[in-house]
Amino acid sequence: MKEFILYALSAIALLSVIAYLVQEKLIFKPEKLSADFEFKYDAPFEELTFDIEPGVRISGLHFKVESPKGLILYFHGNTRSIKGWAKYARDFYRYGYDVVLVDYRGFGKSTGKRSEREMLNDMQFVYDRLADQYAEDHILIYGRSMGSGFATKLAADNQPRYLILDAPYYSFRKVAERFTPFLPHRFILRFHLRTDRWIKRVTCHTYIIHGTRDWLIPISHSEKLRKFNPHRITLIRIEGGGHNNLPSFPEYHNFIRDILKF
Repeated sequence: MKEFILYALSAIALLSVIAYLVQEKLIFKPEKLSADFEFKYDAPFEELTFDIEPGVRISGLHFKVESPKGLILYFHGNTRSIKGWAKYARDFYRYGYDVVLVDYRGFGKSTGKRSEREMLNDMQFVYDRLADQYAEDHILIYGRSMGSGFATKLAADNQPRYLILDAPYYSFRKVAERFTPFLPHRFILRFHLRTDRWIKRVTCHTYIIHGTRDWLIPISHSEKLRKFNPHRITLIRIEGGGHNNLPSFPEYHNFIRDILKF
């Protein structure tokens, strides 16, 4: 029995070391683009660059409309780059909003070594530059999946009009524990993204959109987040929706339309 326990502990220790070393590759699935890559879309847009510090540049796209009602700042999920995510901009600019999407470090044309603190600082830098152009009460922050943590932190530290979360997680740790409950995530995770902690400080109204059949991040994550402030957080359930297909549901677009009508 003692030999079995020692074997089990050794196996967990080995897996913990491996998980610590490779977690960044497991979490982030970026599409990298060359510096001279040319974006092409049917709608008017401008390519943005945010020079954070020497060697760190954040790439973005700015879709523009005439006389915009405001700005949607869109944080995408953990895969691809803004090249592909940009197709979702039309869900917002068709209602009269400018839309800005940005890539995290190592995604698309963005450069720089990743850490949670530095990535959060990058997004605040972007927000500050945009707040020079748009009044905060006309800025809406949208976070999709992994981007929901960045969006919530920004909303907690600033005063946007609304926060919209699409399939958010309670925290990165809760997601990891669901798939590898035997690992000591508290000690080995380098990215925690504590949506649960930050959402308590958000003062604007928050809309959460979540599919009832999301296998990756179950809707229970959103239900727990809503409990922090039921009067200020509206949970919109998409019946039958999964993690990656909410825009295929008419209900999703109806809710987006209703949220943006102000």
